[in-house]
Amino acid sequence: MTAAPLRIEIYSDVVCPWCYVGKRRLERALMEFDGDTRITWRPFQLNPTLPEDGMDRTAYLEAKFGSREAFRRLEEQVLAAGSAEQIPFAFDKIARTPKTFLAHRLIWFAEREGRQDAVVDSLFRGYFEEGADIGGISVLVDLAGRAGLDRESVARMLQSDEGAAEVKAEEATGRTLGIRGVPYFIMNGTSAISGAQPSDRFVEALKQVQSLLAR
Repeated sequence: MTAAPLRIEIYSDVVCPWCYVGKRRLERALMEFDGDTRITWRPFQLNPTLPEDGMDRTAYLEAKFGSREAFRRLEEQVLAAGSAEQIPFAFDKIARTPKTFLAHRLIWFAEREGRQDAVVDSLFRGYFEEGADIGGISVLVDLAGRAGLDRESVARMLQSDEGAAEVKAEEATGRTLGIRGVPYFIMNGTSAISGAQPSDRFVEALKQVQSLLAR
């Protein structure tokens, strides 16, 4: 009998730079891991109270960090981590901090279409490397199309309420689990890793879960 894939659920937000770094580090770990895995992305809005059309990036950073300069110190850490993972973060291209609920609905839809990981990657690239406003339907449709989804189907979905209740329920589940920050990785519903840990930490955790499954 073929062993079932090891399940990895990732609570994440597409405006979280450490989530992008964590994705790349997990991908490197999976290249070293001898076993099948199935990844599912779960929603976690870092800024659920933002207006529907988002917020000016400078105003957002000043409200959250006190000033853009204060953010620069954190930005340097992210840029260094991104460089190590070949992520060309381009923070200066980002004009607005978007509300990400629509993006999470797209990610939910993409799971049903078998393109979830590709869509998450497209959203990260669009936002962090191109400065795309991923709070807007037209931008989301374009990024979904790049990831292999049918643009018209995506547009119809986003213009409806499809997936809204499901995304809210998934996010509520994450908060019930005590998740307060992302990225957050849950392996087979038992073992958890918080934060964008080094790839060898992921490899170690994956092997531990695999050994438990083999017992």
